[in-house]
Amino acid sequence: QVQLVESGGSLVQPGGSLRLSCAAPKTIHSIYIMGWYRQAPGKQRALVATMTNGGSANYEDSVKGRFTISRDNAENTVSLQMNSLKPEDTAVYYCYVETGWSNVYWGQGTQVTVTS
Repeated sequence: QVQLVESGGSLVQPGGSLRLSCAAPKTIHSIYIMGWYRQAPGKQRALVATMTNGGSANYEDSVKGRFTISRDNAENTVSLQMNSLKPEDTAVYYCYVETGWSNVYWGQGTQVTVTS
């Protein structure tokens, strides 16, 4: 079973920063998109940010200017730098990987809680 390894979730005060990281096993080839989704309590899972293997990034409107996605294609890793965190950013964050063959993989989720 393919497993994406996530790290970085934590509890942080409003205005704080966190960095999420995700590593996909090298057994996954031809990765096209890597990114992050999140699911808040009572809500559906939603896109936060994604990046193609060519470096094209896509962000959900509410995180633009605060979050920055980056990836290392050689290492199959993706990171999400989250600054100026708000209570509404509280959610379980899931790593997402999609290959050029349209295979999709999800991480197990990491909790981000923004509260004073």
